[in-house]
Amino acid sequence: MPELKCTVQTCVHNKQFLCDLDAIQVGGSDARTPRETCCDSFQERKGDNYSNITGQASDLTKIDCKAVECKYNENCDCHAGKISVEGSNACECEGTECATFNCR
Repeated sequence: MPELKCTVQTCVHNKQFLCDLDAIQVGGSDARTPRETCCDSFQERKGDNYSNITGQASDLTKIDCKAVECKYNENCDCHAGKISVEGSNACECEGTECATFNCR
């Protein structure tokens, strides 16, 4: 599993730049650039607390990747050693991106 760093602090699953989900989905089936990808698992945090976080935050997360043109994508699994999901002020998944995306 890739090491995941997430800067999307407006996401309910973000806890100190880690994700509390065991797996996330990266969207962008037609992506050619990082901006054309997104974290489909994003859910906007309402308020200023972590009350909706249910899982244990970890830096290792399975990535189900729909960005089929990414060089790290093998049968919809991400095989990058590390990935970065960005979008610090996102209100919806389209405001996020996989900054590690690299077109084949």
